[in-house]
Amino acid sequence: MKKGIALVSVLAMSLTLAACGGTNNEGTNNTGTNAGTTTNEGTNAGTNNTAGGETATEELVPEEGASLLVWEAKEERPFVEQMAKEFKEKYNVDIRMEEVGAGDQVTKLTTDGPAGIGADVVLFPHDNLGRAVSAGLVLPNDTYAEQAKAENAENAVSAVTYDGVLYGYPRSIETYAMFYNKDLIAAPPTTFDEVKAFAKTFNDTKANKYAFMWDIGNFYFSYPFLATTGGYVFGGGGQDKADIGLNNAGAVEGATYFKTLKDEVLPLKSGDVNYDIKKGLFTGGTLAMNIDGPWAIGDLKKSGINFGAAPIPSINGKPSVSFSGVKGWYVNTFTKYPNAAKLFARYASTKEAQLADFKLTGAIPANSEASADPAVSGDELIKAFVEQFKNSQPMPSIPEMGNVWTPIGAALSDIWNEGKDPKASLDNAVKQIEDANAAQGS
Repeated sequence: MKKGIALVSVLAMSLTLAACGGTNNEGTNNTGTNAGTTTNEGTNAGTNNTAGGETATEELVPEEGASLLVWEAKEERPFVEQMAKEFKEKYNVDIRMEEVGAGDQVTKLTTDGPAGIGADVVLFPHDNLGRAVSAGLVLPNDTYAEQAKAENAENAVSAVTYDGVLYGYPRSIETYAMFYNKDLIAAPPTTFDEVKAFAKTFNDTKANKYAFMWDIGNFYFSYPFLATTGGYVFGGGGQDKADIGLNNAGAVEGATYFKTLKDEVLPLKSGDVNYDIKKGLFTGGTLAMNIDGPWAIGDLKKSGINFGAAPIPSINGKPSVSFSGVKGWYVNTFTKYPNAAKLFARYASTKEAQLADFKLTGAIPANSEASADPAVSGDELIKAFVEQFKNSQPMPSIPEMGNVWTPIGAALSDIWNEGKDPKASLDNAVKQIEDANAAQGS
């Protein structure tokens, strides 16, 4: 899947952290605090008033002499450094951060974990969870499972659960929504039929004027056209590889509607629409509406255009269902300090921590109370993504998801570009997925 992950600009910081047990020390920074004492068993976490404050629960006790290495992306350094400072003050445990992109962490942990040089606490998008669990790389979230389930959005908890076991500590969510140019369209349409009506009066291909765009050939962004009307990737909450719903009656209905948009909304080949083209037209004032993720907000603000955001228009009378991603903390199976690692994963994923992350980086909270906080819900742009997330489905995290992208993307391109029959195209894609799954399991 090709999409941006960073939500805001990077804040440059340089702090010195103490060494992490069981990990390499090269190229990393940390905070320079020295306050704090080790907590005792039975400490009530509800007494903590810092950003990582928790609901009342009995805490684990960090191992004597514990220190932790955390992997996170560069843009999240301001948040991790704040958490590290507070955690040091509360638990007297040093945290050191090493910059590793979220999408690269499972691959790196595959070798570094068993070698004893991996991070104690990692963070990655939930669609990598299946690989991590299958390789035995992460521990279940057992101690703080009830808090995680009670405090975070249900689909966020589902996303960091694999085969019925909760592994992750949800921290942030992302999906995509519709940006619209307020100078070109006064109010965002709520249905795709309204989009069609607007396109009839707005489109002018010779002047590069288009009513609506999205990355047509990218299944991640075209998923609403199959899922909204009843299609799905895998059944059983995305865990049953034998139950593929990409060619059921609902998916065919959606793909048939998708096909009509070629002539009525976006008369271009799928290969002629990509991120840069959409961005250029939207910021240039000739594209009225654009499907994109929250990672685009920073650049759009810099462009100076007058824009807003809204949930994706409905399809055949049903709210559009998008794919969503959930980032969560995970504890390395091979950590020397599992208690300290679990404590940090919990501390850095509470309501207060997620609000701090939103303030520092723009990451959208998974915590239900945090997403309802005025600082989040009062932001017109973020509110649209939170609303769309409520009608989203987490991308399946089982390894077989890797067999889906190419066949279904090709099917959508055939339907869009060649006008091929939706059912036949989807049947062919599903057959390819089934064959790949069978080969993978042999």
